[in-house]
Amino acid sequence: MTLIQALALLGGALALAGGLAGSSIGIANAASSGVGTLSEEPGQLRNVIVLASLPMTQSFYGLIILIIILTAVLPKLTEGIAGGVAVLSIGIMAAFAELFSAIYQGSVCASGIALLPKTRGQILTSTLMLAVFVELIGVLGLVFTIMALSMLQLM
Repeated sequence: MTLIQALALLGGALALAGGLAGSSIGIANAASSGVGTLSEEPGQLRNVIVLASLPMTQSFYGLIILIIILTAVLPKLTEGIAGGVAVLSIGIMAAFAELFSAIYQGSVCASGIALLPKTRGQILTSTLMLAVFVELIGVLGLVFTIMALSMLQLM
C-alpha cells in the first residue's frame, strides 16, 4: 500500500469512526432518557426503542463511505499525494457530518422520549419527524462524499 492509498484509507476510517462515535453518544443520550421514561411508564418500551435506535444509522453511512473508498477509490489512486490528501479531506468532512448528526439526533430523540409519559405516546410521530431533519445531515454527508469523489473522478 502506498502513502497515497494510506491517506485515502485514513479518510474512510475517519468517516466510519465519526459515525460510530456519534451513534454511540446519540444512542446513549436517548437511552438515558428512556430509562427514566420506562421507570414512569413501562408500556412505552416500543416507542423508547424506536426513538433511541435512530442515531444508529450514521454508523451505516460511515461504513458505506469506507466501503466505497476501499473498493472504488483505492484502486484508482496511483500517483501524486494530492489524491490521497483529497480523499482524506473528504473523509474528515463525512466524519463531522455523521458525528454531529448522530449526537444531535440523539438529543432530539431524548427530548421526545422524556415527554412520552406526559403525552401518553402521542409525541412519537412529531419526534420522529423532527429527528428526520437531523438525520438528513447524515444523509447529506454521505451524498456529498459520493459527489466529491465523483467530481474528482475517483469513482
